[in-house]
Amino acid sequence: MIRPAMYAAMACVLAAPALADPMEGMWRTEPDRKNLTSYIDVTRCGSALCGTVAKAFDASGQEVTTPNVGKRLFWDLKPEGGGAYEDGTVWVPLLDVTARASARLSGNTLEVTGCKGPVCDGQVWTRVN
Repeated sequence: MIRPAMYAAMACVLAAPALADPMEGMWRTEPDRKNLTSYIDVTRCGSALCGTVAKAFDASGQEVTTPNVGKRLFWDLKPEGGGAYEDGTVWVPLLDVTARASARLSGNTLEVTGCKGPVCDGQVWTRVN
């Protein structure tokens, strides 16, 4: 027989919000080949993580409008534990290609890597908030 206290405990567990993944939040990229930096908003998408270009800035730090703002930069990045994220896909706007994505989180820095076949490249992002 289930007691009223157990119903209350079950209700609290079911009503509790899911814990945020440590990678969730806003991240600033390194400057790209056009010398633009972006803010990437990392959120949960199902059981994985996705990142969307939220803002872009020129070399002087002024916000600029680019066609990439609002577009999904990566998706399906899955937490593997120990700060590792694997099995995602990244879109590289400069080349307009997709590649296999992975990331490694260490405090307020995120090393993001994209690989197309044997060729890999990446950036180190810094947490904004």
